[in-house]
Amino acid sequence: MLEMIARLLWRIVCWIELTLFTLLLYVLSYLPRVLLQGFYFSLFQSWSRTFVRALGVDLRVHQKNLQPLPAQYILIANHPSAFEDIGIPAVFPVHSLAKIEVADWWFVGRISTAAGSLYVQRESKQSRQAAGETIERELHNGKSIALYPEGGCKGRRIFETFRYGAFDISLRTGVPILPVFLHYESQDDFEWRAPQTLLDKIWHMMSSRNRRANYYIYDAIDPGQFSDKAVYADFAHAKYLQWQARYLD
Repeated sequence: MLEMIARLLWRIVCWIELTLFTLLLYVLSYLPRVLLQGFYFSLFQSWSRTFVRALGVDLRVHQKNLQPLPAQYILIANHPSAFEDIGIPAVFPVHSLAKIEVADWWFVGRISTAAGSLYVQRESKQSRQAAGETIERELHNGKSIALYPEGGCKGRRIFETFRYGAFDISLRTGVPILPVFLHYESQDDFEWRAPQTLLDKIWHMMSSRNRRANYYIYDAIDPGQFSDKAVYADFAHAKYLQWQARYLD
């Protein structure tokens, strides 16, 4: 009984912390972008970790990499859930490419935009091309970027193909790919299905009996081994199928 009360009180404290932190970042987001560059992204990472705690998610990072992580990288991951929008920046100092709809998510969209998140309208070739140019510019400025080569939330199983965008950019810029495999032990509670709202998804994650999320980090892939984006993408896709067999099957 005492343990249950302690957990409830801790959850209340976490949500109070998240609420106050969210209000702070929301107000700061109205400052000119030039004033935000020095500190806002670090606050966004801390806010993401606060959000993870408030949801009660047991986010575990498994370092399977044998080599140190590069100073800069293009992080790729499978995309089984919308939780990645806070889970990835809670762990990695990356700017994520998200679907354009995220920009309209209540306070979250404005905060993400102020933190430097990038957006794409997936169905628009013109939007994808513009996003690619923006990503290259951000990489040339020394930032690391997170991309999801499945092209959207595809659920528990790895999608049949990877899109070439991340691999094409890696080849053109020379920035290595950092593969991260994501596994939610209670996938149904984390997966976003239409017509669920953001509040619906938050409630499902909070009320799940198993809120463990496993993020497996592997060695970065040097683009110098490849001369073709299709071969590069197929190589990475084969790795993800191996990890799927290891952790899911």
